[in-house]
Amino acid sequence: MTTENISTQSQNKANDELIMAPGKVPVSAARNMIAVASGKGGVGKTWFSITLAHALSLQGEKVLLFDGDLGLANIDIQLGLMPNKDLATVLAKKATLNQAVFHYDEGNFDIIAGRSGSGSLAIIPTSTVQVVAQDLRNLSGGYDRVIIDLGAGIEKSIRLLAAQCATIFMVVTDEPTSLTDAYAFIKIISKEYPALNIQIIVNSANNEREGERTFNTLLRACKGFLGITPVLAGVIKRDTRVRDAIRNQVPLLNKYPTTDAAEDVIAIAKNLMKE
Repeated sequence: MTTENISTQSQNKANDELIMAPGKVPVSAARNMIAVASGKGGVGKTWFSITLAHALSLQGEKVLLFDGDLGLANIDIQLGLMPNKDLATVLAKKATLNQAVFHYDEGNFDIIAGRSGSGSLAIIPTSTVQVVAQDLRNLSGGYDRVIIDLGAGIEKSIRLLAAQCATIFMVVTDEPTSLTDAYAFIKIISKEYPALNIQIIVNSANNEREGERTFNTLLRACKGFLGITPVLAGVIKRDTRVRDAIRNQVPLLNKYPTTDAAEDVIAIAKNLMKE
């Protein structure tokens, strides 16, 4: 895929979203908060969020993983969890955000789960998202790292959550739709919140070189049409054991701690701690 194709296919989507977007909400991003985005679904964003949280906890950090996929939450599904309280409970005003935190023993990190299949969460008012975001910012003071697993897409609620974070990890694959949707997200978020640090994670690459090639395709489009230069945070190699771990609803770093994908995410976590 060429850089021109990425820009052309993403242009109308990004422009329409900017026209419809409500006014900007000025925030001072929290340095210990990371948003994980993808533009489109099916690229391994939630799996990466879970595995990054686990990898950071193994390095001694206190981590909170927040399921910010407000319509199709699935952290609980991937880990086989049935929490008593979740984000839907909070939005129904039956619990505070702090009360929805539970500790995931197998990964030694905390989680605030969404609710799988609760489509109504995807259309909650912007004002409600802002309250949740502020509550999450308040909680972040008790953690070394807070990771927000964003929903796929470029809706305003997703961008509001992303704007709480100093860093956005954009997860992409070599699929053309992944690259075009990632470009559209980067275009919008960089215009609304230019101070955000956008970094690229290439997932399911056949090898390091192919991952870098995928990154460079997106980088050329961002430099050429947006004037920004996101950096490559890491390449995660394609690994059949990832699917096996998800199927068994167990963390990859517990079941296959030395497999290629596990080592790639651990390397990303270690580099993140150096920043």
